[in-house]
Amino acid sequence: MRRSVGRAAIYGALIGLATAAIAEAARPRGGTTVLVDWGQVRQAARTRLETHSLDRSELVAAAAGYRLMAAELEKPLLDFVGGLPQGASLPQFEAVDRVGWLDLNLGILRRVIDPVLETGRVPNSLLVEVGRAGVDRYVAFMLAFIGRRVLGQYDPQLLGAEPSGGEGLYLVETNVQEWARRANLPGEDLRRWLILHEMTHAWQFAAHSWLRPHMEDSMRVLVDSVTKGGASVSRIAAFAGVLPSQWRAMRQVQGTMSVIEGYSNLVMNELGSQLLPGFDRLEQAYRERSSGKSPLDVLIWKLTGLDLKLQQYRRGEAFCRAIFDQHGMKVLNEVWNSEAHMPRMEELAHPEAWYRRVVQA
Repeated sequence: MRRSVGRAAIYGALIGLATAAIAEAARPRGGTTVLVDWGQVRQAARTRLETHSLDRSELVAAAAGYRLMAAELEKPLLDFVGGLPQGASLPQFEAVDRVGWLDLNLGILRRVIDPVLETGRVPNSLLVEVGRAGVDRYVAFMLAFIGRRVLGQYDPQLLGAEPSGGEGLYLVETNVQEWARRANLPGEDLRRWLILHEMTHAWQFAAHSWLRPHMEDSMRVLVDSVTKGGASVSRIAAFAGVLPSQWRAMRQVQGTMSVIEGYSNLVMNELGSQLLPGFDRLEQAYRERSSGKSPLDVLIWKLTGLDLKLQQYRRGEAFCRAIFDQHGMKVLNEVWNSEAHMPRMEELAHPEAWYRRVVQA
């Protein structure tokens, strides 16, 4: 009896201490704050990238080389995919190192996320500081994880300031150099191969005026579904991820992105096989790179959802390949005619269903 009373007293004291600690952690400390500190994210991600930055002269020289290659490849690319409207042009390539890529993508993230963060401001407290530190570390980890692997990027300036025109084409020269060295790849062919992929993205947006506003509208639906729900909904969304009201817009964005990526891979490989002497080696190395992930990498891809995104892009490529092989590029390019011509998510796995709906109809 005495022992159980003693335990009860200890438990009571512990519960009291825990309650006091929680109350202190949650006690407002004046003012409000947002749930991500971008300065801390950048600092933590930069530390995780563990790489020296390329100096300015190296990046300038690399960018000049990219632009020469892009100028040589633009005509065969446009002959294959279709021309540009009068007055339209593709942006110039830039070279970035990993830190440059990090800064580029922090800017992209902030364009999309800052409105949600501002709506979801919360009172300052120790509990909020701890939660924000966890969010900062997660975002930094993801950016660093991707930043060590990404080879190229096209930024269409979605949700950017109007008028648009700040689009950018980039290769991450640090990662390109590292992969070429590790896999013993022909460096110029590798860069041309990547340039074909990113230039195709730029063509997709430059040649089809509906695509940018369509993507922006879908993204605004996602943002509005959070911000219009008020601060409480914003806080839930920040920590819990996708809300049910966002799912339809998410599927729309994912379906379009799957086609955008799959189409670019198709073009990169079709033209690459015709134009690049080292294409077979590049394709083999890419397959090895995709399948040669360490167990830790595989776990991270699965836990973060990157694996699902990669599977969607593969479905997009399989869709584009099936239509191209069966019906040719003219029919495949029907996807770019309008939002209604984009394949639905279920049609990605059934290309002939898309063909019947869009082409035969």
